[in-house]
Order: sequence, then structure tokens, then C-alpha cells
Amino acid sequence: MALKCGIVGLPNVGKSTLFNCLSSAKAQAANFPFCTIEPNVGVITVPDERLTKLAELVHPGRIVPATCEIVDIAGLVKGASKGEGLGNKFLGNIRETDAIIHVLRCFDDDNVVREGGAPVNPIEDKEIIDTELQLKDLETIEGQLAKTQKAAAAGNKDEKVKAAVLQAYKEVLEQGKNARSVTFETKDEQKVAHDLFLLTAKPVLYVCNVDEASAKDGNEYSRQIEEIAKSEGAEAMVIAAKTEEDIASLETYEDKQMFLEELGLEESGVNRLIKKRRDGSEGLDLS
Repeated sequence: MALKCGIVGLPNVGKSTLFNCLSSAKAQAANFPFCTIEPNVGVITVPDERLTKLAELVHPGRIVPATCEIVDIAGLVKGASKGEGLGNKFLGNIRETDAIIHVLRCFDDDNVVREGGAPVNPIEDKEIIDTELQLKDLETIEGQLAKTQKAAAAGNKDEKVKAAVLQAYKEVLEQGKNARSVTFETKDEQKVAHDLFLLTAKPVLYVCNVDEASAKDGNEYSRQIEEIAKSEGAEAMVIAAKTEEDIASLETYEDKQMFLEELGLEESGVNRLIKKRRDGSEGLDLS
């Protein structure tokens, strides 16, 4: 089964633009909230140079690269956990994914509206999304905890394990931390944790959407997010989604390479994102 990744973020941060660059499916990208309502779904092929080298050795009849299903989920807003915007529906879309690509706006542009007309603030944007996901997870935990604790008190061993897992999650979520910050040692605890399908337990990759001038080295906004991601044990990377869209529109490989060279890039940001790994040093594994 292919890995399913959900692209999330506030409205107008570049989610649909990034989705279009990643996928052959084309989503509407426009400068207003809820441009995306139903999730857009596409399938992407994971580039892997190892396949090419192996094919040169064994000469297979065909090469079948790994694929990843990518889902462009509509923009969340403050209050989504209580149903604001189309919050409950969007949060349900996230629950169905295996991993999250969290897009953050890290560029200034007076023509791109930020909710309430506030200045660009990717840290605040991240906190809004985190809070909404944490509140929904806390709702899930609290909906099960009392019943589980009652069964555990009656001597049910399985329910004792579940109660301990729920309580551990409850404590970190109430501190404003994500469920993925909790680790469990036993297989029984790990199974219970997995079966809860918590939103903030999913692995996350933060994508800092910058302008073309910052495509190579990022900017102050992206560096702030990279530091926060590092403190969480997560990964962050810089992509200029609009520039990636321009690259994707070029017809030939030569034209694309020439454009990349002009920007001082060895590889497109989209390729780097797709090849990201889950091993800690390289982020999410989309293969």
C-alpha cells in the first residue's frame, strides 16, 4: 500500500500550488480562503537513482518505482477543532493520512491575503494548526479515558495499558505539545497508541514556502521554523512553491536544468521533498 501524505496549513500559504507541482492532478490555486473544499488527491512517483543503477545491471523488463498518494487538504482555520470553517471535515481528512506535510508561508507579498490582514508570521501560523490538531486529539482522548479507567480499575489488563497510554497523551496535549513527543516502550502500548490514530502523532515535515530570492538558502522566517522543527525532533525544508510551479511548466529537461542553474540549485525542491526520508537526518520517507 502506498504511503498517504496530507498537505495541511492555513489558507493561502501555497498548499495547492505545492500539490500541483508534486502531482499530475491539477488543483485550483487561488488567493482566497477555502479555494479547496474537497481534498484533491494525486499519485506521485518517488525518484530513486538506485533503481536506474540496478536496471543497468539486471536489465528487467520494466521498472516499477515506489509511489506516494498525496492529498491537498483544505486550509484549516482557528476554531477548526470546534467546527469553524469546515473544520471537522478537514480534520477527518487528516486522520486518514499516514504523514503530514505542513506548509508555512515564509514570504512577504501584499497581493496574498493573510487572515485578518495580519503581517506574515509563520510561527503563529504553525501554532494555530498545532493547537487545533491538539484540541481535536484531546477531545479523542477525553472521550475514551473515563470509560477505560473504569474498566482498568475493575482489573482488565488490556484496559490498564490503554488507560496508561491515554493518560500519557492527555498530559502532553494539555501542555500544548504534540502526541508524537510521547514514546512507548512495550509493543502493547505501541499498538494502543497506533490504534488511536491521533492527528499530532503522525510524522510531520514542515515546508517553508519562500519567494524565489530565498529558494536556495531560505530566509529569516524559514530559519525560525527550522530551529523549532529541530527542537521537536522533526524536519523542515525550504521550497519556493511558485518557482517550482514555473519549473514544472517548462517542457524539456534541459530547460528545467537551465532554470535551476540560474537559481543556483542542483535539484528542484519538489524532488528533494519527495525523496525526504524518515530516518531522522532526512525527514519523511515518501518511498
